[in-house]
Amino acid sequence: MSDLVLYHAVPSRSMTVHWMLEEVGEPYDIELLSLEAEDHKKPEYLKINPMGRVPALRHGDVVVTETAAIIMYLAETFADAGLNISPGSADRGSFLRWMFFAPVSAEPSVLWKAQGDAVSGLEYQPFSDVETVANTLRLALQDREFIVGDHFSAADVMIGSTIMWGTSLMPVMPKHPELIAYWQRLEQRPAWQKASTADRALMK
Repeated sequence: MSDLVLYHAVPSRSMTVHWMLEEVGEPYDIELLSLEAEDHKKPEYLKINPMGRVPALRHGDVVVTETAAIIMYLAETFADAGLNISPGSADRGSFLRWMFFAPVSAEPSVLWKAQGDAVSGLEYQPFSDVETVANTLRLALQDREFIVGDHFSAADVMIGSTIMWGTSLMPVMPKHPELIAYWQRLEQRPAWQKASTADRALMK
């Protein structure tokens, strides 16, 4: 059994971690959870993540939850994969920005819109609308192959996954040409191809 174990459900945010694990290239195992059977709410899993949500990653005796935290952990722990942008780099600030822009700003706006602005009557919305998010990403990706720096990084895993969800699985994000072209480049990566092929099989 591998030291790395992904607690995984499809479709869910753990698809992003599955992709990242393939990019890292280290051996890993998957503990598959059925959301329909509510495996994530059973006592065995609540010992891993008391929040009862996926994904979770176990690495030896270390347990990490929250998608962005897991992606950062893998990037830093397996630095030889070249997916981290280290402290001291001129691109470190931008790297952190986009790592956390995905779950903090982009994902809530997509989920809100996908639910039909279910609580649109509220006077205060604690995050931006999906159109502003999409335009922010469009501007950031103009004339760029990657979201930050000159090579693929963990930030591309986070941002790419968010764009995929927002334009395909929950198609509420404006399909700006820059976003579509960016995702089309990323989905050609062998790691994405391998992870997504396995995940599509699980969805059948």
